[in-house]
Amino acid sequence: MAPAETSRPHTLPSFPTPAGEHWIEALENGTHVLIRPLQAKDRERERAFIERLSPESRHFRFLCQLKEPGEAMLDQLMKVDQDRQAAFVALAHVDGELQEVGISRYAACTDKDECECAVTVLDSWQHHGLGRLLLKHLTDHARAKGFRQMYSIDSAANQAMRDLAKAAGFTTATDPDDPSQVIHRLVLN
Repeated sequence: MAPAETSRPHTLPSFPTPAGEHWIEALENGTHVLIRPLQAKDRERERAFIERLSPESRHFRFLCQLKEPGEAMLDQLMKVDQDRQAAFVALAHVDGELQEVGISRYAACTDKDECECAVTVLDSWQHHGLGRLLLKHLTDHARAKGFRQMYSIDSAANQAMRDLAKAAGFTTATDPDDPSQVIHRLVLN
């Protein structure tokens, strides 16, 4: 007689317990990520994340060719107050290290009820629902802060962002100032 099979309980990966708001989310492929607001201690993770992006993904995120982020750029990216500038980082265990694998952010415009957003996912983590999760946390947060509209200016060639925006209910139009770009817009209320 064969020994009885025992089923192993499904356990979540061990993440450091962050203070404050955070979520452990399952991606479509079963991998779990920790999503939480960006913190000052994430500066080197943010630098490494940008450096790990493919040249195409870096171009899609910054709309220019960028070899590596300089200190001034990192200062700007790390400047979040979770009110007028917000960012949510996705962290996962990669090769035994907790790494940034995606980020979503918004910055308030001079029109105080509108914000510009961006979502970036590490190339090897794309197409598993991470961008959708990051965008959902971002739009929920923007709504809670009273923003009425959110928009993103992207390369017209960025099909992944076009698909994400469409799935999230954004409308898309060609940028009137630059036909190589599109503007995705979402009414939040």
